[in-house]
Amino acid sequence: MASVMEDPTLERHFKGHKDVVSCADFSPNNKQLATGSCDKNLMIWNLTPKARAFRFVGHTDIITGVHFSPNGSLVASSSRDQTVRLWTPSIKGESTVFKAHTASVRSVQFSSDGQRLVTASDDKSVKVWGVERKKFLYSLNRHTNWVRCARFSPDGRLVASCGDDRTVRLWDTSSRQCINIFTDYGGSATFVDFNSSGTCIASSGADNTLKIWDIRTNKLIQHYIVHSAGVNCFSFHPSGNYLISGSSDSTMKILDLLEGRLIYTLHGHKGPVLAVAFSRDGDLFASGGADSQVLMWKTNFDSLNYKVLLSRHRKRVTPDPPPHLMDIYPRSHHRHSAQNGTVEDVRSHDSATSRRDQPISSLGWTHTRPREEEDEDQHERLPGGMTTSREEHSGIPTSLNSTLENIVQQLDILTQTVAVLEERLTLTEDKLRTCLDNQVLLLQQTQQIDGSDQEAEGQSL
Repeated sequence: MASVMEDPTLERHFKGHKDVVSCADFSPNNKQLATGSCDKNLMIWNLTPKARAFRFVGHTDIITGVHFSPNGSLVASSSRDQTVRLWTPSIKGESTVFKAHTASVRSVQFSSDGQRLVTASDDKSVKVWGVERKKFLYSLNRHTNWVRCARFSPDGRLVASCGDDRTVRLWDTSSRQCINIFTDYGGSATFVDFNSSGTCIASSGADNTLKIWDIRTNKLIQHYIVHSAGVNCFSFHPSGNYLISGSSDSTMKILDLLEGRLIYTLHGHKGPVLAVAFSRDGDLFASGGADSQVLMWKTNFDSLNYKVLLSRHRKRVTPDPPPHLMDIYPRSHHRHSAQNGTVEDVRSHDSATSRRDQPISSLGWTHTRPREEEDEDQHERLPGGMTTSREEHSGIPTSLNSTLENIVQQLDILTQTVAVLEERLTLTEDKLRTCLDNQVLLLQQTQQIDGSDQEAEGQSL
């Protein structure tokens, strides 16, 4: 199906930054693009033709992160000057300063309701802020080294964070506790984010890897090694079916997550790519890098409303709402065996050639559970304090029950994937049918023109 699509095309490039471009984000209405740079300036580029760009000055050190609020009325930026600023993206350029971190702030993001901000810092903490009252709310402190990135889940109930302690942590925002830890990195975990449905998180590493975890089953479901240097950033397509990554090998890679393969390698930057971001509708993506350039690309992906499709299909296969993670997660974390290999720092490579690897799917985790929970699962209480084994009560071994539940979960995921593939195939067939119809019309017009020319020649004779 990828062969039917045209390649992504470079639409525009923006020049205005005087140093490395470190972050980028599109406005919700796709009319503006915000970028931050090592030149300490925040730029708001208007995407309408011949419109002016705004340069906002206020930070006293490198800008590390930028994000539009859900309604587009505010822009948040983080910086190595230990502050977060809230800007009004207009010609006035007014800003409010948030300060509670004691070291460089690495990332910033709004929650989906626009009421909170989450930040990650070199002070080893993740902090959550209230936007309306403009004040610090609470800290999440379990990382043992610099925290490079923190992101809210789409429903705002979870936060994912990653850092130089080589872990990705999952936090519950209501209990403010770390509920899961993913470890399997040969170097720093550089970036983390949720997919659009909130069922998976992806993380990138200085060890050249991209990993996608299903947080419902705690399993590593896809593992890509497509870059030849550290992966600095990535962005999910709004459909959740594609992912673009930027690397210190000077390339960007686009992955088809449904088919589990690399589909495009893009060259446009001279030096490491430090920022990539899809627009909210998925029609565009932007990139920034060490060459101080901001590039805007047009995607070629199917114009299908995946959100409507997936929500409709989810209602069909799972009529009951899924349980909250705290209801199904064991308290202990799950460790995946580490792999031996050399560690390459993100900042140590300027350019290199890329390679393509096959994804590793459905790698298992070892689950540990407290003995008390096991005892409760194996026995059911009867009146008078007596207990009976669940196996005796149902006639089905407990291990078989858990296996069947896991199979049902995987079948639900496969059913959703098949539905999306069917829709994509239908869309491709429609495109081909339209193309054939256009060719027939063109042929008929050509024949009519030829007939007119022959009549004219006959009359002249």
